[in-house]
Amino acid sequence: MAIQQSASRPDLKPVAVPANPRFSSGPCAKPPTFSLDQLADAPLGRSHRAAPGKARLKAAIDGTREVLGIPDDYLVGIVPASDTGAVEMAMWNLLGARAVTLLAWESFGAGWVTDAVKQLKLDATVTTADYGHLPDLAAVDTDTDVVFTWNGTTSGVRVPNGDWIDANRAGLTICDATSAAFAQDLPWDKLDVTTFSWQKVLGGEAAHGMIVLSPRAVERLETYSPPWPLPKIFRLTKGGKIIAGIFEGATINTPSMLAVEDYLLALDWARNVGGLQGLMARADANASVVHQFCAARDWVDNLAVDPATRSNTSVCLRFTDTRITDGAAFAKAIAKRLETAGAAYDVGAYRDAPAGLRIWCGGTVETSDLEALMPWIDWAFHAEIATAG
Repeated sequence: MAIQQSASRPDLKPVAVPANPRFSSGPCAKPPTFSLDQLADAPLGRSHRAAPGKARLKAAIDGTREVLGIPDDYLVGIVPASDTGAVEMAMWNLLGARAVTLLAWESFGAGWVTDAVKQLKLDATVTTADYGHLPDLAAVDTDTDVVFTWNGTTSGVRVPNGDWIDANRAGLTICDATSAAFAQDLPWDKLDVTTFSWQKVLGGEAAHGMIVLSPRAVERLETYSPPWPLPKIFRLTKGGKIIAGIFEGATINTPSMLAVEDYLLALDWARNVGGLQGLMARADANASVVHQFCAARDWVDNLAVDPATRSNTSVCLRFTDTRITDGAAFAKAIAKRLETAGAAYDVGAYRDAPAGLRIWCGGTVETSDLEALMPWIDWAFHAEIATAG
């Protein structure tokens, strides 16, 4: 067995690297049991509207409902353009019927603000918080339509629960849950529109999004027509009625049947590790490794200030050592050292976020790989400090 770095000598270069150094926050690591030959039965070269394709698309919808525990009276659909397409589809179809509140505490939430205010020209209430914090959720008026992210992928700050959402609200909640679904407990009774992508917690391939609609959201769709034109790729209704086929596997545009097969494989893996509870437990154990690492050191900290809001998927870190004069350059150099060593790929902070590291801890990552990574962060930090000094 390779001898790892001694805790008393963090300046020593470790020997063992993670078996899988892929800690990107999207596309994320594939399930540990993944291999390309498992996709051999994908109906490639066949129409997605032929029986085999429709059956697999329906299986993806049904499997999503099963693993996430989505209520039977909610609609689940596969839509184009990943989570971004799903959120924008919801906003373009549903907003404008009543007052709107937008919550933003990281870059993707800020993007939804831009869509609503500058593209749809809505006179919205915009409530923001700095990276590392949440806005005052108790002050949010859920009689307005509310657009928010559940887990801020670029800040590592998540909503701790849905208690702030009124069960008797008049407005709709539109929730971007792309790095929360399959890792965090989503209260479906508090969410009217929920969106996510395949490429996050289950490590699926890019470009496919999911949209989940409550009965209240369906009622809005069938009773409200927005004043702006809707591109074909966004249309959820026809003649004032929901297009049922979208939620039965008849996608708006052509999906990748290879990506569908990959998602089905990931859903099978999720069932085998205990379903949603198993996935959440894996993410919690993974994040705990990083949180404990930070707690034992005075030069690195979690970007999320309140422990109750710390993500168990996109864990974001900041360097706090006073010797660091250029935080962005320092963090970039750390990430480069880790990549060069084969210890971690793609762990730099998101381009719009504060300088630091972002380590994906979702359920497809093995806890042992995160345990192997921590000594490398120790070494990279001390090596860079020595170089800078």
